[in-house]
Amino acid sequence: MTPEVRMLRYAAFAAASIIANLTTQRIMLAIDDSALGFVTAVGLGTLVGLVLKYILDKRWIFFDGASGLVSHGRKFTLYTATGIVTTAIFWGTETAFWLIWRTTLAREAGAIFGLVVGYFIKYNLDRQFVFTDRISSGEKAGPT
Repeated sequence: MTPEVRMLRYAAFAAASIIANLTTQRIMLAIDDSALGFVTAVGLGTLVGLVLKYILDKRWIFFDGASGLVSHGRKFTLYTATGIVTTAIFWGTETAFWLIWRTTLAREAGAIFGLVVGYFIKYNLDRQFVFTDRISSGEKAGPT
């Protein structure tokens, strides 16, 4: 796979994850729009987006064929760990936009901005630390 195709695919999967995340948040905030509801919505949205993005990245970006509970558990743990800093960027940006403008549009714009920046960083971390097996083009998945 060419780097351009990989980048487009990664961007499409990031968009799908963002949509799943924000849709989950909207559903949760429709149920409870309190401060606790906001925290719950952000947390649950993040979890939904994380699991979806892991499945897509593993199969279609890094072509990781490893299977089994131990392999998935180890890789998902590493994948989640690389997401801690990037999630902080996302949550911080989303929350800052909400606190400044207090509108759904601002909150979601902050979420999207934070997620885009976070996903750029996360791809490089995942490539270097999580999916370290050979990828389809034959290159070693590591720093270039």
